[in-house]
Amino acid sequence: MKPASPHIFTLTGNLLAERTLEFPRWAAGATQRATSEIFQVGGKGINVSKMLNRLGVPNTALGFVGGPSGQACAAWLQQQHLAHSLFTSATTTRTGTVVRDASGACPETTFLGPDIPPDAVALQACATFLEEQPANQVLAICGSFPGWSQAAFDPLRAALAHWANRGILIADTYGPPLAWAVQHPLALIKINADEFREWGGEFAGNLPSLVARWVVSDGSKTVWLRDTSSGRTETMSPPRITEVSATGSGDVLLAAIIHGWIIQALPFPEAVAAALPFAAANAGHAGIAEFPDPPNVPTTRRSLLLQPRSP
Repeated sequence: MKPASPHIFTLTGNLLAERTLEFPRWAAGATQRATSEIFQVGGKGINVSKMLNRLGVPNTALGFVGGPSGQACAAWLQQQHLAHSLFTSATTTRTGTVVRDASGACPETTFLGPDIPPDAVALQACATFLEEQPANQVLAICGSFPGWSQAAFDPLRAALAHWANRGILIADTYGPPLAWAVQHPLALIKINADEFREWGGEFAGNLPSLVARWVVSDGSKTVWLRDTSSGRTETMSPPRITEVSATGSGDVLLAAIIHGWIIQALPFPEAVAAALPFAAANAGHAGIAEFPDPPNVPTTRRSLLLQPRSP
């Protein structure tokens, strides 16, 4: 009998109560009226959960909420039938506005409110929840975590370190959380190329040995993979598309990788190859995980860059 697949959890460190306004034509400096307005919950982990849902993968989205904007986020998640566990903070969930120009004269623009860390009570509640989960489950920590280096985060960092040793821990983050992540036995770090370079990663250099796998995405350019244990490095080319909005495409990529690698048990490079058409299709349409199914085309053109190195 095939063993049951592990449950997938996503943890968004910085939820976003997001409104998207669409204008026939938009320019700064004048009062303008939108033709449509949409509310949704943003944040990298939420985007991953949306795509996992679409792929039929059971998952639970975790996050911190507070104030009226946090209440709006909780209501939206309920309406969307996204399984979730939220940890209430005395601080208010950030807000944001996306402006779209239907004429195409101005690129899509996002305005984000200030980042505010969750309070110690919410962080402890999240840590307790994680410690209560059974072993051998999957947790993806996603996006920014305001206040990560503060003492209030100690319980959460301890719970994540424990998870890394008893389950599968994945990170798609940057800044201080990334610096913490590379010191722990993570199964995978998926990261944007700019953030990878800012952290100090080198495509041809040594990477922390505790992280088993790396995926570095670079928009419509090549995706870079590395298996730390073997030293094997590859690049893959995503399908070419006409970009409409790249927002969330990296999150769609991570969700599809999790689906192929963990749920379908594909070899890791094959799982990444199978995921790329979904990320490209997302970039070719507005919204996140709302695109038509990509066509059944050859998934990628892969090239082996480096043979395994000798110790």
